[in-house]
Amino acid sequence: MNLLSNKASFILAALLFMTSACKANISRNGDGSLTVETTISQQELQEAITAAIADPLIQELNASLQSGYVLVTSTRQRLNDAAKTDSLSLRLDLGVSNGQLTSTISAAQIDGVAIEQNRVDLWNQTIANRLSLIGNKNQNSTLESISITPDQVTMTWKVVR
Repeated sequence: MNLLSNKASFILAALLFMTSACKANISRNGDGSLTVETTISQQELQEAITAAIADPLIQELNASLQSGYVLVTSTRQRLNDAAKTDSLSLRLDLGVSNGQLTSTISAAQIDGVAIEQNRVDLWNQTIANRLSLIGNKNQNSTLESISITPDQVTMTWKVVR
């Protein structure tokens, strides 16, 4: 019964990865674990960043995939004058620490003025959480690597029993 339960868990994990919004490639390792490679498109990433920032004044957010990082630009409507906008820009680096996705925003500015660190810290945590939910559909998995190319974000997960 235990062997049947383990196989059912792996099948369920594979189905969860395959039915998620992102694409997944699944392979079995010699130790019985699975390696799951998920890809997130530029559009999915842009939507996750927009939702994580959650600022109704931000308009036209663009997440541009670069080699190794994401360049985020947008306009932000002024709170006291809806007819005027400011330019928002930031660099987003994604990484792995202890099997978890990390998000590191740097050079976050509105019209050349640095955005307060407590806001950037909140964005970092929220972006990492949202992207982990997109790419990881199994609680028994750890993130092994992440790469960013001009076409997509690729996360490689190890899923154990």
